[in-house]
Amino acid sequence: MDKLLIEGGAVIDGEIRISGAKNSALPIIASTLLAHGVMRVGNLPHLHDITTMIELLGCMGVSVVINEDMSVETDCSTMTSRIAPYELVRTMRASILVLGPLLARYGEAVVSLPGGCAIGSRPVDLHLRGMEALGAKVEVIDGYVHASSDGRLKGANIFLDMVTVTGTENILMAAVLAEGTTVIGNAAREPEVVDLVNCLNAMGAKITGGGTDTLTIEGVEQLNGCSFDVLPDRIETGTYLVAAAV
Repeated sequence: MDKLLIEGGAVIDGEIRISGAKNSALPIIASTLLAHGVMRVGNLPHLHDITTMIELLGCMGVSVVINEDMSVETDCSTMTSRIAPYELVRTMRASILVLGPLLARYGEAVVSLPGGCAIGSRPVDLHLRGMEALGAKVEVIDGYVHASSDGRLKGANIFLDMVTVTGTENILMAAVLAEGTTVIGNAAREPEVVDLVNCLNAMGAKITGGGTDTLTIEGVEQLNGCSFDVLPDRIETGTYLVAAAV
């Protein structure tokens, strides 16, 4: 078992840069699938999950450039596939977040379930019911979610049976290009959800209610690339605050 041995007594002084929040960065990277043109996402934390999400976009043919300052630039004009394979999704549950953007923009998505072909109730069932409420046809075949729509998705009133951060984010990303108005009730209110709302609005979406349990989305026909920096990680921030206060 690994251990950290810390010898105290030293005076803590100075400045430190807080890393970007992983749980904000992952859905925002997934949201770049919605963008026409080049999208830049900055202040990314240097973590394996971030690398995996970027690799997932790359395996679908998205042009990806990783800069030295830990920002990434994406261009979906080179995209060749709508499939998120098990080999990548199995290593990171947040990979399911590509479902909403793929379905909204391209009208089809094939995404492996994070745990493969699970028996019984799945953690992503709320995601799938949300896509169906927006008019998508959804089937689970051999551990893969097959989702499709004829034309644009349709706005709907969706009430989540339980609060789910990734479920809120996935449905939100699907709804931004839907025809009409979508209202998500019992939505997650975490700062990371608010950050995604701010990013999507910077791309041209029309979303209100971020930070509350009701999100209202007026669908638009297109989102455009922009430059957006991920918010700092609140847990890391709190850790340093406590250390400085002791």
